[in-house]
Amino acid sequence: MFENIRIIKKFDPAAKSYLEIVLCYPGLHALWLHKFAHLLYILRLPIIPRLVNYISRFLTGIDIHPGAKIAPGVFIDHGSGVVIGETAIVGSGSLIFQGVTLGGTGKESGKRHPTIGKNVVIGAGAKVLGNITVEDHVRVGAGSVVMRNVPAGCTVVGIPGKVVKAGDVASDSVEQMLEHNQMPDPIAKVFSVLLEKVETQQQLINKLYEKQQLLEKSSTDAPEDDRFIQEFIHGDGI
Repeated sequence: MFENIRIIKKFDPAAKSYLEIVLCYPGLHALWLHKFAHLLYILRLPIIPRLVNYISRFLTGIDIHPGAKIAPGVFIDHGSGVVIGETAIVGSGSLIFQGVTLGGTGKESGKRHPTIGKNVVIGAGAKVLGNITVEDHVRVGAGSVVMRNVPAGCTVVGIPGKVVKAGDVASDSVEQMLEHNQMPDPIAKVFSVLLEKVETQQQLINKLYEKQQLLEKSSTDAPEDDRFIQEFIHGDGI
């Protein structure tokens, strides 16, 4: 409980006091209610855990299944629209923004939701789907759809999610985790490379065209030169 408050104070510059965090942060309330619902779920009580989950979703806009395992020190920022499935696991120090879904991909039984490591940042609107593992210190860009395992320390963006930056598991400072504007743009990089290739090919085409023009000019001049030489040899030019 207190670890969640501490992590909010660490990550959110808008948090002015601990009293404000306790009273005004729906992500914190959702996690507290989830702990109670998860305890009832472990005790295998019928209906009541889901009822607590329903009340929590009504109050906070965050839907966490009672079966999900969430470590202490997780921060759900803003939180509206966050959905965390039954068999999902979220490691400590992770930062989850609004609109995130930790969901399944079908009706398979057993472990069907993602496992999120420690100190993971999942940007607004991102979807992490299926029984996959997102290892420690990973950054998932806003709006990304991740459906494959992600190695530790990597940055993932796009639909479907692609690793665009190799990891540095030591780079989990607050500043590093909150710098969403530093996310690489793979589409822009692809277009930049393609534009460079087009410009290079255009230069080669221009050079080839100039050479062709010179060859055509020399070929048209050649018959006149040959006639002049033949006339000179046969005495016509004397």
